[in-house]
Amino acid sequence: MMKNIIFDIDGTLIDTEYSILTSLQKVLLEEEGRQCSLEDLRFCLGIPGTSVMARLKPKDPQRLQYRWNQEMNKHTDSIKPFDGILEVLETLKEKGIKMGIVTSKTQEEFDTDFKPFGINHYFDSIINANHTEKHKPHPEPLLKCMEEMGAAKEETVYIGDTVYDMDCAKGADVKFGLALWGSKTTEGFDKADFILKETREILNLIK
Repeated sequence: MMKNIIFDIDGTLIDTEYSILTSLQKVLLEEEGRQCSLEDLRFCLGIPGTSVMARLKPKDPQRLQYRWNQEMNKHTDSIKPFDGILEVLETLKEKGIKMGIVTSKTQEEFDTDFKPFGINHYFDSIINANHTEKHKPHPEPLLKCMEEMGAAKEETVYIGDTVYDMDCAKGADVKFGLALWGSKTTEGFDKADFILKETREILNLIK
């Protein structure tokens, strides 16, 4: 039985894939004349924007990241919690399960994309990219979240949708649950401890 459940945000709690990928695709074309398919850009899901820029190597990383954020802000109406996730959080809270968040979002992105849903109160610790020097897949942010929660590693699971999330969990020596509703594939997730097909299956972790 897991007594502590820590969540990624994008692709796990809320559906932001369309906003993230289409916005980046558009600004790369407008700023650099680079045509990229959405599949080409999927690597950016789950890591900070600075890491995305380091991989893309644009002429002006700061400008491109600024434009990307601007464009994403135009799609906030497409961002929503995954079906059933709010009910799951409520049930976990009622059962006394401690919950946390570890995300690669900056504080600004967190405030724009996630805070408006008004569900911060479910979480005992929220760690974003501004809170640690190192980021996923490094385990530092997850370890910090566990420390703030007072969470023992053998009673903790991290739920996410990317390989970066899985590597972060394994680096922190905790269980990893794959949010299949976000990842849409099990390929590359051989080290996942749990394959969660629907959000309500999260409740199986506390039985």
